Amino acid sequence: MGKKHYGYLCAALGAYLAWLLAYALFGPPTADRIDADSPRLVTWGRAVYASHCAACHGAELEGQAGWRRLGPDGRLPAPPHDESGHTWHHGDRYLIRVVERGIVAGVDRPPDYEGNMPAFGQTLSPQEIVAVMSFIKSSWSFDYRAWQEQATSDGAH
Repeated sequence: MGKKHYGYLCAALGAYLAWLLAYALFGPPTADRIDADSPRLVTWGRAVYASHCAACHGAELEGQAGWRRLGPDGRLPAPPHDESGHTWHHGDRYLIRVVERGIVAGVDRPPDYEGNMPAFGQTLSPQEIVAVMSFIKSSWSFDYRAWQEQATSDGAH
């Protein structure tokens, strides 16, 4: 093997080892775990939330007024995502699925339910959805995070 080929082989091996190290340190490139302790995800999620979610759920995660009562259109207003709401009651996979698919009658709610939550799966990447949820979760206290992590472990939706 010539020096030129040896150099290419070393470069390829180095790139592979760098990828393997990144994989070991940061995990697989999936989007199914909300991580409120990742400054990168939280910062990214704050920006995505501001541009895609805040119009309904509030700039401060406060939701719409009267969110627990049906509005004149027969639908529930957007709930808050701070600790006063119920987002923290749900596991990661459920939260990600709701953002991807919206509220689905017969799955997330009774069959006759008409919700206002649109599907964002065609608008946001799976990683952007996880980033948004990571930002939201970062606003919760330790106890609420722990409760939500237990709900995730239990497979709650």
